[in-house]
Amino acid sequence: MLQPSNKVTPFIWFDHQAEAAAKLYVSLFANSRMVEVAHWGEGAPFPKGAVLSATFELDGRQFIAFNGGPHHQQSESFSMFVSCEDQAEVDRYWHALIADGGKPGSCSWLKDRFGVSWQIVPKALGRLLGDPDSAKAGRAMKAMMQMSKIDVAELERAAAG
Repeated sequence: MLQPSNKVTPFIWFDHQAEAAAKLYVSLFANSRMVEVAHWGEGAPFPKGAVLSATFELDGRQFIAFNGGPHHQQSESFSMFVSCEDQAEVDRYWHALIADGGKPGSCSWLKDRFGVSWQIVPKALGRLLGDPDSAKAGRAMKAMMQMSKIDVAELERAAAG
């Protein structure tokens, strides 16, 4: 397994899908790439040659995906937060990450087909929820709480009253 280039690197446990997950994630984000795929050797708890880990970069930030078996499952206590410029970007990431077995959640959250939680959040959400007019921010919050995938136009309408 490659020594990460960052001092602190997110390390994500998978049953056996580390390489497939890394390849999907790299395909979605600009400035991303596979760095290394390491394999289990002799005497390992998995067959020799099976994928041990996949080191990859998303938008220049390094991650390690590890195949450790079914001992630990993904949960919402760890999620990937994606800051989106506009609705088109929200839609692109949302649909790509729920494809092939992912599940939509609420308030911008979803789980991809590997069980990893993601938050797909338009920048407009932070702007609207942080509006100095508390009534406007409250209306935006109420609208967001009813959404799965965030709809920027609907947030704007709700905030405007």
